[in-house]
Amino acid sequence: MDDAAAADQPSSSVLDTEILAFETATRDLVGLALRSVEDLDVSLPQFRLLLILEEIGPASSTACAAALGVVGSSITRLADRLHTSGHLVRGTAPDNRSVVTLALTDVGRETVRSVTTHRRRELSSALAALSPDVRAACAAALTQLHVPLTASAGDEQRRHLPM
Repeated sequence: MDDAAAADQPSSSVLDTEILAFETATRDLVGLALRSVEDLDVSLPQFRLLLILEEIGPASSTACAAALGVVGSSITRLADRLHTSGHLVRGTAPDNRSVVTLALTDVGRETVRSVTTHRRRELSSALAALSPDVRAACAAALTQLHVPLTASAGDEQRRHLPM
């Protein structure tokens, strides 16, 4: 087996059942993210842009593209729709009028708050079904797993992709 093929193979100390459990949890959490926006007038990619703006505040479309790991034209299309729906406003940088800036409106902030509340409520309900010991073990494992996952991500801007 060559080095590339070996890199694709999981470590022999990691069991298939463990990998399957994390793949299942990943699908469950992505499902939670998708369900949290399904009744809104924004898509998940649009919500991700709103979330970035909530986290970093008003920013250039270039900074938003870098934070989301997408090209600038993707941000332009997302911003077009979100501006039309009243979730964000466009502006220009005071020191360079050719730089387009994006900022949340009250509607955009309320959308982020609503989705975050929905997600936390659903997670809380699922976690309440577990014993305190299992919850603590899950939280500890996920906290520890975050380190190698973000260390291998490479590009600093892409380490934490909002969902």
